[in-house]
Amino acid sequence: MYEPNVVGDWQEYDDHPGLRVRVHRVERAEPPRGRDEAAEGLAYFRVRVTAENRGERKFGIHLEDGQVDVRIGPDGEAAFLDWRNSRFVEGFDVYPLRRVTAVLYAAGPEAELDRVDVQVQLRVDEEWTGRVLWTGGVGPDAPAAGGCPAAGREELAHQIGAFLRDQAEEGTA
Repeated sequence: MYEPNVVGDWQEYDDHPGLRVRVHRVERAEPPRGRDEAAEGLAYFRVRVTAENRGERKFGIHLEDGQVDVRIGPDGEAAFLDWRNSRFVEGFDVYPLRRVTAVLYAAGPEAELDRVDVQVQLRVDEEWTGRVLWTGGVGPDAPAAGGCPAAGREELAHQIGAFLRDQAEEGTA
């Protein structure tokens, strides 16, 4: 079974030796240039995505709008992404032992922010990497680093049990 990264975990790319990326610091934050009118009544949060080069050659990194998808809540609803306030990485050469960070501002209903999923697909030297998922959350009920209820064995066992019960009920009906 595939388990997503927990916010804060590093993900290395086999196709690009030494390159690794992580989503970290999912935290409540107001956007620097003011709230977008479309986010009225929603709670803002900030997501940081860092690419680090631990290899021996430079990598040209692109992390722009459309390469990051932020989903919230148990149903994976799309978060409102505030592109005007977000800062992306647009064609930056990351030399060995250097990092580059994109900062995204997003918003959603307060009750949905305890589960935040972030999917990232970097473009490295004009090649697309595979999509990678991180999961975490904002607030006191958010999963702690090192543990994620969505990826936990108890949650999976509960989902499998519910699925089998539904299948058994459909088979007898």
